[in-house]
Amino acid sequence: MAMTIYDISQKAGVSTATVSRVINGSGNVSPVTRQKVTAIIEEYGYIPNAYARGMGLRSSKTVGLLCADSSDLYTARAVYLLQQELQANGYESLLCCTGFNQDVRQDYLHLILSKKVDSIILAGSHFIATSELDNAYIREAADQIPIMLLNASYDHPHVYSALCDDYAAMHEAASSMIRSGIPDILYLYNSKSYSGLRKLNGFQKALDENNIPPSMRHILYYDGTPDSIESISDFVTRAAENGHTFHGIIGSDDALAAGGIKYAQQKGLRIPEEISVIGYNNSILTTCCTPALTSVDNCLEVLTHQLVHTLLHVLAGEEMPQKVVFSGKLIRRDTTLF
Repeated sequence: MAMTIYDISQKAGVSTATVSRVINGSGNVSPVTRQKVTAIIEEYGYIPNAYARGMGLRSSKTVGLLCADSSDLYTARAVYLLQQELQANGYESLLCCTGFNQDVRQDYLHLILSKKVDSIILAGSHFIATSELDNAYIREAADQIPIMLLNASYDHPHVYSALCDDYAAMHEAASSMIRSGIPDILYLYNSKSYSGLRKLNGFQKALDENNIPPSMRHILYYDGTPDSIESISDFVTRAAENGHTFHGIIGSDDALAAGGIKYAQQKGLRIPEEISVIGYNNSILTTCCTPALTSVDNCLEVLTHQLVHTLLHVLAGEEMPQKVVFSGKLIRRDTTLF
């Protein structure tokens, strides 16, 4: 496995910034420290790359940006914000849409690595698998350049994350609906990614804490077309016809919740008097719906800003926290009474 600037710093007992100064010939290092770092570099045959040299002359000033599906509202917004942040700081980006196939993801990541980028941003939690074997390609890439995760988390050296606490945010959304007198909630989700499972666990925890019986727990996975509100509405209709009785709907994203609104309107149910609806992501859909959709704001603008901020400091050879977590906020609109 290739040595990195962090490995050198750990063996020398100094900061990465100090190693960077030694590599770049800076005079602001004591002779003893310089000799210690140089000896370790020679011992392990370390060859400085653009990452190790920070933002020096060998930097490509280019960042790889991978997403699964750029047609998704959340992902499209994330990509736009990331590219704006990077451009504002003098960086260009190479964008690849990988889809959801594991092998294709790996191929695209290797392709981006071959372009000698300074870093790679993985936009979305689909890139983190439950199997450690499937995450090997991320670990291998992180041994070469810093890997940045948007709204996901993975514990490995040189992997950095900025994410929303989806567990706590969904827990609060569900708890708020239950406290308003609606214990029978239909929960719709369409992703088993890191973020998707965190939301699901937060919802289930709220049910557990409020002693909601199994007969009132309605958790359904929607595997249909994610951008078809009509298809989502039909899915909810079939759920009701199959015996699911509910007076609240929570979607793990706004499109699912919008499908819930359409279902209610087709059935002549008054929103929010007879049925309440909550979405997630606080996307443009929230104000396109009638009535306007209550939704969880997962701080996407803040996340993208923080991720690029962390990246810039890492490339400069500075120590940065590997994970920064933000709290989501329930934005109340017209689909809830609380």
